[in-house]
Amino acid sequence: MYNDEQNLYHYTYRKDGTEPGQRYDAKQPTVDEQLNSYRQQQEQQAQNSQPVYQPQPQGGQTPHKNGKNRLGLKIASLALVCALLGGLVGGGTAYLVGNHSGSDTTEVNVSNRKPTEIQLKTVDGKTAMTDAELYASNVNSVVSINITATSDPNFFGQTTQTAGAGSGFILTPDGYIVTNYHVVGDADTVKVTLYNGDSYDAQYIGGDEDYDIAVIKIEATDLPNVTLGNSDSLNVGDHVLAIGNPLGELTFSMSEGIASSVNRAIDVDGTPFNMIQVTAAINPGNSGGPLFNEYGEVVGIVSAKYSSYASQSVEGLGFAIPINDVAAMIQDIMTNGYVSNKAYLGITPGTMNAQMAAQYRYDVTKGVFIYSVEEGSAADKAGLKMGDVIMKIDGTDVDSYQELVALKKKYSAGDESTFTIYRDGKQQEVSVTWGAVPADQATDNNSQSQQSQNNNSNSNNGSYNGGNGYYSNPWDIFNYYFGNQG
Repeated sequence: MYNDEQNLYHYTYRKDGTEPGQRYDAKQPTVDEQLNSYRQQQEQQAQNSQPVYQPQPQGGQTPHKNGKNRLGLKIASLALVCALLGGLVGGGTAYLVGNHSGSDTTEVNVSNRKPTEIQLKTVDGKTAMTDAELYASNVNSVVSINITATSDPNFFGQTTQTAGAGSGFILTPDGYIVTNYHVVGDADTVKVTLYNGDSYDAQYIGGDEDYDIAVIKIEATDLPNVTLGNSDSLNVGDHVLAIGNPLGELTFSMSEGIASSVNRAIDVDGTPFNMIQVTAAINPGNSGGPLFNEYGEVVGIVSAKYSSYASQSVEGLGFAIPINDVAAMIQDIMTNGYVSNKAYLGITPGTMNAQMAAQYRYDVTKGVFIYSVEEGSAADKAGLKMGDVIMKIDGTDVDSYQELVALKKKYSAGDESTFTIYRDGKQQEVSVTWGAVPADQATDNNSQSQQSQNNNSNSNNGSYNGGNGYYSNPWDIFNYYFGNQG
């Protein structure tokens, strides 16, 4: 519409017939040609005009013909020359600028680079992968987990149905999947979704709350499974990647970072853990997913993150369970449904403190106070008694119940240890052979969960702590009178 001369909003109207945007130098006459044309037009106008009466001069003199017209013509010619010269200079400048830019239109550069083809590599423990190659080679071995559970009865005895989400990874082609205990331990139903969209109802095989590991199974074959690596070979600064389902909705997302620490002791809800600390983004829903090294091997199980500490917001503090710490236990769960060789002592322990020491007239203020001993247990066979205080195990100080739980994870059933205890006002050493967790305790998940809650609420005040592989007797007379004394 902008080139339509009938349009009242036409941006130019050129009487010479040139098109809008035409350069000034196109078909322009020279200065001499324009002067001659102007003279011809003036003479033509003079010839076409009617003669007028002019008085004849006296004395036969012939006056100078059209003197005034000639003077005006010279002035007009000079002005025209100046105008034409100015126009030519401006037009020439515009022409040079136009030639310098090379084009009258704005150009956009568009890359013609071909997309990079991702190679599916086999995890062999020798070949380092790019992040894209690692994701392509392992994402089919990662699963999304959705659960439903029933809450504990409230004050009025009412329960509610809750839902949760997590991650996991396929350990064997016939459908064994590893995840966190806190993801599926209390679930009523467990549903697994693969990367290709296939969904399965999963069966809970077993788990261990102390180590926060669990195994579930789906009925499928020829599934792509992960390759386990060696977490002991992981160094601070090594590149690590996590694949999981943050928020339960952003399925099969990958985050990357480095190993900030490879042997970090943290406390999760009262239970001590040895963890790999990472900077990779870890969020709710990532729990139970795999942590990979740069070779595509699983070196950890994503388990927890700190979002705040001492009322301060924090970032970049994610944690994963070292795979070497739990690989044998996972195999044990697959075979027996629980960790059959988990070290077991058979006592009701509590943290010793100054108030207890004053009350019992003890000379020690730190250690693990034994409230009761299970008959026939490893502690009973070693001669440990109610009122003893465990101070060291194989030379390692044990100042609290939490430290005992953490240290116990290093042992298996049948291992022998030397306990340093306080008894009758002096220290002595006792040889102890660790026992195995009774099957009924290991497989009773609801009982374990309840006992763990008791541990978490009482572990810092000197009261007894049941569960976690220890025999628990809530009616023990020492606990009844002294267990809640600070």
